[in-house]
Amino acid sequence: MNEQERQKNEKIKKMSGNFNILSNDSTDGHGGYGVGTINLNNVTSVFVDPEENHAFVDMGALHARSAVEKRIKFLKEKEAVPNGKLYWLVWVTVEHLEGKPAYTGVGACEMIVDRSIRRGYKSMPEHVNNMDKSMKGKIAVDHMDDKSKQVLRDFLKDFNREFWDHSTQELKQGLNDTE
Repeated sequence: MNEQERQKNEKIKKMSGNFNILSNDSTDGHGGYGVGTINLNNVTSVFVDPEENHAFVDMGALHARSAVEKRIKFLKEKEAVPNGKLYWLVWVTVEHLEGKPAYTGVGACEMIVDRSIRRGYKSMPEHVNNMDKSMKGKIAVDHMDDKSKQVLRDFLKDFNREFWDHSTQELKQGLNDTE
């Protein structure tokens, strides 16, 4: 290995050496394959369209390639999309609670899309933070409007009633469930 390659390898090691995404790392710090990865197997991306009173799953959102996001340039300012349509991208995590599958984490993110000008608004930090909250079993839906909460609640119930029944009271209260 020549000196230039050695310096490049040292630089790469320095860049990646201090980056740790997961606590309780299953690899016990050995630095092998898979270290620093996030498991998204239990996370589902659900879109809520309050205008159409409709919710749907679109797994393309995990990589910002959902049907709602395609061919849209996203901006950081809501004001840049004054005539946009409101969507909520909701990260829903399903895991076992007391041995039964349940919706354990839910993180809602606002998204505004104006197809006529192919522009939209979304806050990437909000998306990352709310996905993280969902994966950690937290409920982040208080910033949603009541109609959107109702659409999401009805969708989750209809999608799998057993999951809904085993979910926490915090989720049910967060989505204004009165049953």
